[in-house]
Amino acid sequence: MSPKSLQFKVSLYLALVLGAAMTLLIVLLVRQERGEQLRTMVRHMSQLSQVIERSTRYAMLLDEPEIVDKIIEDIGKQEGIRRVRVLRKNGTIAHSNAPGEVGLHIDKDAEHCSQCHEGAKKVLGDEPHAIKWRIFETPDRHQLLGNMEVIRNEPSCAGAGCHASPARQPVLGVVDITYSLDEFNRTLTDHVWKMVIFSIGFVLLVAISAGWLLRRLIYRPLKDLARGAERIAAGDFDQPIPVRGEDEFGQLAESTNTMMVAVKKSHQELQDWVETLEEKVRERTEELRHAEAEVARGEKLASIGQLAAGIAHELNNPLTGVLTFTSLMRQKAPAGSQDAEDLDLVIRETRRCASIIRRLLDFARDKPPEKTEVDLNEIARETVRFVERSAALQQVEIALEADPALPPVHADGDLLKQVLMNMLVNAQQAIAGPGRITVRTHLHAARRLPLRSAPEPVVEIAISDTGCGIPREHLQRIFDPFYTTKEVGKGTGLGLSVSYGIVKAHGGQIEVESTVGAGTTFRIYLPAALPVQHPHGTPETTA
Repeated sequence: MSPKSLQFKVSLYLALVLGAAMTLLIVLLVRQERGEQLRTMVRHMSQLSQVIERSTRYAMLLDEPEIVDKIIEDIGKQEGIRRVRVLRKNGTIAHSNAPGEVGLHIDKDAEHCSQCHEGAKKVLGDEPHAIKWRIFETPDRHQLLGNMEVIRNEPSCAGAGCHASPARQPVLGVVDITYSLDEFNRTLTDHVWKMVIFSIGFVLLVAISAGWLLRRLIYRPLKDLARGAERIAAGDFDQPIPVRGEDEFGQLAESTNTMMVAVKKSHQELQDWVETLEEKVRERTEELRHAEAEVARGEKLASIGQLAAGIAHELNNPLTGVLTFTSLMRQKAPAGSQDAEDLDLVIRETRRCASIIRRLLDFARDKPPEKTEVDLNEIARETVRFVERSAALQQVEIALEADPALPPVHADGDLLKQVLMNMLVNAQQAIAGPGRITVRTHLHAARRLPLRSAPEPVVEIAISDTGCGIPREHLQRIFDPFYTTKEVGKGTGLGLSVSYGIVKAHGGQIEVESTVGAGTTFRIYLPAALPVQHPHGTPETTA
């Protein structure tokens, strides 16, 4: 059940209960008011009846009935008086404010007399006062109040010779006064309507006030708590629940806000832990993938190296004999003859085959590097100077951007020169026409190399060219032996493989980035040799 429906139901129940209570109160008040008004009217009519009864006795003693008629006429003119009559004992109307009724006989079974004469014969004077007045309706549905007062026989009346003694005739007649209740009923009805309207207004006021209090004290706090619970369920912990007081709802809101802060903190810690875990999983997965690739590449290189060594040994001896006998034959051939030209071609190609075989042997031997402390900037300068002249002939500019803060590295200087030479030659061959090759060195304060347990200072040397670039599908195979994208006769496919092996032998890493039509960048990372203080005060270097 929502707080809004609870507020409506409570207001409705309260209105119904108050309405029922006010209805019962109105009924009791109306009955009480009607009874009091009727008793007041009956007392008034009884007083009038007594006045008429005494006036009648006095007029009879004086033998002047006109006085009685005058009194009855005057009383009948009062507002609300319908009939004023004096009835003899036998039921004959002796006097009335309606002259036409005088002399008429009223039967004891009539409405006026039935209350007293019902059942056994009774004397009107013996009846209680509550029986002497009655309420009845006329045929035209007008409600009337009637009251009858006994005219008793007294010794003065019997002494005048008009009536028998009081013992024989205790009652001479009755005074009957009829009063119209129309005005009384109208007034009472107005009072009832006023009370009903007041009660309805009171019930509505109480219901509205109770609804407003419920909304302020219960509905709004409950709505705030419900919205807060929805935000917590949705993972929103930034907006606290409003605290609107110090009651139970306020305490609950404060407790919920405290819980929200704690849950937010725990959620953030969990999120950070999950992100850290995901990052570590990605790093370990990448390292594992890289290690698997390195193992596969190493196995492939080892197999190719064994095959290359066997082939080199098998071909080296025949090529040596071919080169020797061809050289002897060239010495005997006349200069400028066709035989001399053919023998020169055989000699050149034989020497090229011998060079390829020497590279195969170098690749297969996997000679361990002879590490010393070397300056990578100086190695880069020497290698650039060696190739910049041939590059200039092809309109290729070579620029060196050396980091002056670059520390030395523990490496085999000759092997690093070979690596840089291979990279520069490949970059020069990738540029068709004017272009630029940039060699940069840089120190990374902390970088994690493959198969290393923690980040460490690393020296980077990058070779970038503006050549044709390498297609994406070839990037995964450029370090494989004998794989090349160059034309036939312009490369053996061993330069990058040998360079890759040299860098790995130094505990480093080589990466490549390339965009077709924009150029290629090779990045070589090597562990830096930084001075470390020896426990006995002698400085050492680490790699």
